[in-house]
Amino acid sequence: QVQLVESGGGLVQAGGSLRLSCAASGSAASGSIFGINSMGWFRQAPGKQRELVATITSGGSTNYADSVKGRFAISRDNAKNTVYLQMNSLKSEDTAAYYCNMGILRQGIWGNYWGQGTQVTVSS
Repeated sequence: QVQLVESGGGLVQAGGSLRLSCAASGSAASGSIFGINSMGWFRQAPGKQRELVATITSGGSTNYADSVKGRFAISRDNAKNTVYLQMNSLKSEDTAAYYCNMGILRQGIWGNYWGQGTQVTVSS
């Protein structure tokens, strides 16, 4: 079974920084994970729909929402099955629950997996 475990959320003042991490459990050796293609971060504020924040392909190509361009940076460590989101110059409107997402190949089947969410609160 594959699980995505997020960490790094918290309370920060406007203008501050946070770094989110999301690690997928399992490995090729255990038979749980044979490959991961796209990784990404989404967020959902109260009363709003979940929206894309950033994605990164297996080749390292990145894509960002216009609202976070120049402030956030997504990266990945394939050896650790982990995706990161460095968030700088945080604004109150960045307050939301942040969810990681991965496309994972296991037992010959590609699946779409989500983390449990980590809360980011930016105080003004």
